[in-house]
Amino acid sequence: MVRLTRKPRGSMHFWLLVLLIPGTIALLLIDSWNDYKAVSKVTQQVYDSALLEPAKVLETSVEFNSDGSLRIDPPFYAQVMLESRAGNRKYFRVEEIDPPLLNLAGVAGQQINGRTMIGMRGLPRPPALADNESMPVFYTAIYRNDEVRMVALWRDLYYEGLHKQVLIMVGESVDMRLRTQQDAWRQGLFRDGRMLILAVLLVWFSVEWALRPLVELRREIKARDVDDLTPLDVEQVPREIVPLVRAVNHHIELYRQVLDKQAQFLADASHQLRTPLAIMRTQAQYAKREPDIGRVRESLEAIIRQLGQTSRLTEQLLSLAHASRKDVTPQARLDLNVLAREVVLQYLPLARERRQDLGWIDCRDNGGGISSGVWVLASDAEIHEAVANLVHNAINHAGDGSTITVSSGLEDDYAWISVCDNGVGLDPSFRESVFVRFDRGGPARKGARGSGSGLGLAIALAYAERNRGTIVLSDGDASPGGGVGLCAMLRLPRHKT
Repeated sequence: MVRLTRKPRGSMHFWLLVLLIPGTIALLLIDSWNDYKAVSKVTQQVYDSALLEPAKVLETSVEFNSDGSLRIDPPFYAQVMLESRAGNRKYFRVEEIDPPLLNLAGVAGQQINGRTMIGMRGLPRPPALADNESMPVFYTAIYRNDEVRMVALWRDLYYEGLHKQVLIMVGESVDMRLRTQQDAWRQGLFRDGRMLILAVLLVWFSVEWALRPLVELRREIKARDVDDLTPLDVEQVPREIVPLVRAVNHHIELYRQVLDKQAQFLADASHQLRTPLAIMRTQAQYAKREPDIGRVRESLEAIIRQLGQTSRLTEQLLSLAHASRKDVTPQARLDLNVLAREVVLQYLPLARERRQDLGWIDCRDNGGGISSGVWVLASDAEIHEAVANLVHNAINHAGDGSTITVSSGLEDDYAWISVCDNGVGLDPSFRESVFVRFDRGGPARKGARGSGSGLGLAIALAYAERNRGTIVLSDGDASPGGGVGLCAMLRLPRHKT
């Protein structure tokens, strides 16, 4: 059964909405703020233009009398423009500056003295007058506890050598402006709120629609039986998730291969264990019926030998199961030269039983100048088991009276340990297949005496690969009857101290 790591249903929808909705809200808020600033600016410009118009009319209404004094006679429509209404109170003042100044450009409003010609007394003057005549200056002030928007402009008047100066100020309360801006702000919020709701709904439905194929895919996988490992159909999903479906199919295929290998391993192991058990059962039944004590002992000895072989087969099966695991093993510095010597001493009695010459070459005495050992970073127990299987394989297949040599050394970035013999050898066409479980190296060797179970090299390679290494088979030493034996070399990354 394919198991996919999944979050609870709806979590993907939730996180997509968490990412999209706040971004949408932020954009709408920024847009609303910009709209508010733009509306405020436009409202200010419109009201200021309307405020400037009566000020200009009052400016043009100032004239000289025949005696050189100033008079102001505003037209009727100017009076209408200056009338106060509910929520829009108007204020105005025209004053003659006395005494006149040489230049009013940029003069502070508090530095001048004036005589009121028309309008309200005490109307606040601007912080500074304009730089040019008849140029308006807009400012905000407080008059009679009322916040007012003011415009001021000044003018020089000349008549028969006389020089007069006037200051015109017109203002209105800001209530109408504020109400206009607030109405625009409320309308903008209402409009943006509708857009936000629409955007949320569109995002929700879009995410729901886009993720519908994934939901269907999840339902299909969840509804499958445990042993259903058929690939998923890539034609029924959008193109965007085709790579995901192909990755799942790849995982299904790998899982199927693992199950096939496990099933094959169990079948082979059952077959290998069934044969010696059947033999021992037959021998036990024969011993039970045999009246001759000598022949009974012979049967018991045969049973003991068969038990030894079965015990080794069981140990090899356990070692192979351990070597096939993917967990990380503790590693430490290991001298392959010392390990080779230990394995040779361990298998020396078995080699003598076969009249074989099992020897070890100390790499520190071979003239190579190596005095600090052949160091690797690996698991001591696993590399020991791998080398032991190589030596045991050589003892099993080299033949009686053969010579087996174990040595180690360094080559570039690799350290190696080799087991070479001058026995019957192995055809190069079978050197890849002998690493397969229960493969004994071709038909010619399967029926040979002491051919073993076919697990030794598979275990050795599995342990080597767990420690980032490999095993290479090549020609061994020359055999007395012609031909060459077999040489198995275990290579590991060199540990530089």
